[in-house]
Amino acid sequence: MSEKDWKIYTKKGDKGQTSLIGGTRVDKNNIRVEAYGTIDELKSFCGLLHDYMQAGDSKDFLRGILEDLFLIESHVATDPEKADQKFFPELSEEMVLKLEREIDRMNEELPELQHFILPAGHPAVSTAHICRTVCRRAERRVLDLVTTAPCNDITIKYLNRFSDFLFVLARFLAKENGAGDVEWRV
Repeated sequence: MSEKDWKIYTKKGDKGQTSLIGGTRVDKNNIRVEAYGTIDELKSFCGLLHDYMQAGDSKDFLRGILEDLFLIESHVATDPEKADQKFFPELSEEMVLKLEREIDRMNEELPELQHFILPAGHPAVSTAHICRTVCRRAERRVLDLVTTAPCNDITIKYLNRFSDFLFVLARFLAKENGAGDVEWRV
């Protein structure tokens, strides 16, 4: 098939079904589809955040995170009955440790948090907070999934740590952009 003959639409999903990796057909509102779809949404918002960021180590690090999220999404999108077919590289504890090291690196440059902060101050900061909240929702969708089907433990651990990373990144970006934390005062 030539590139000219290839089309984005297949019409296979017109009746509300899609295929998991491995070929199994499921309804588009299946919890597995909801889980990997929310990770896809997270990945897209992280792409927007990446575009708002200045060049530097944090932006380069986030580019690597986009790769991690694609891999995690692919694992979640795989039919667990076919998971032994090794479609993708395995998820590893090192992925979580990498996040922890970057959180610690950024945190060393930040003042101690004295108040709750608002998700505001600069477009990159606000976008990082949007990413954080979508990440928490993705984590909840994956937790819903594990009540009915197997899922790699690294996935939940990674999403949990990634939301922590996004909170610290938001603060780091506020500092980097001269906005500082926007404190919530009552």
